[in-house]
Amino acid sequence: MSSLRAAQKQLTRRLLLESGLDTFEAKGYAAATVDDIASGAGTTRTTFYLHFPSKAELIKALVVDIYEDRRGTEVTPLMEVVASGERGQIRGWLAHRFEQWPSTMRKVTAAQQAAACEPDIGEVIESWFEGIVGEIHQALDMAERFDPESRHIRDVLSFGQLEFLSRRWQFEGWDVDRDRALETLTDSWCHLLCE
Repeated sequence: MSSLRAAQKQLTRRLLLESGLDTFEAKGYAAATVDDIASGAGTTRTTFYLHFPSKAELIKALVVDIYEDRRGTEVTPLMEVVASGERGQIRGWLAHRFEQWPSTMRKVTAAQQAAACEPDIGEVIESWFEGIVGEIHQALDMAERFDPESRHIRDVLSFGQLEFLSRRWQFEGWDVDRDRALETLTDSWCHLLCE
């Protein structure tokens, strides 16, 4: 019986997350209410609070989903890709990120809207960014490439380029050829992280 309850609890949580995304997309984070989210999931405010103490906590769960989606679908972990220094692996990793953007765009948009209203969401996003930058840094340390003093800026620049491009894509679509963007970003990553 407890496994049925656990499955129902997980289903309700997932419905609340999906309803939150739909509501944030329709109304924006600031205008969305807990009642809107609960109603969209076919439940009540009380049930919402059994799963999430606030809208901000729901957004944090969505940010964790983005990170777990990235980790769960990686063929080769980022640290291995960067440590290898091989262009083909870097290009493949970046291409996979490009392919993930459509499925993560709604979550990223909601998190960015929330960060404007909720300082702790901004901290969660910054922590996620620093975590990935840290993976790149560890890979450069393992490979013993570049002066240790320059590794951190190389990490930030490389991942920052990817993040900037993903945000441009999110709001503008591909205003340049996708394959050209991938090749150029791969060139830049190879220059920053491999040469």
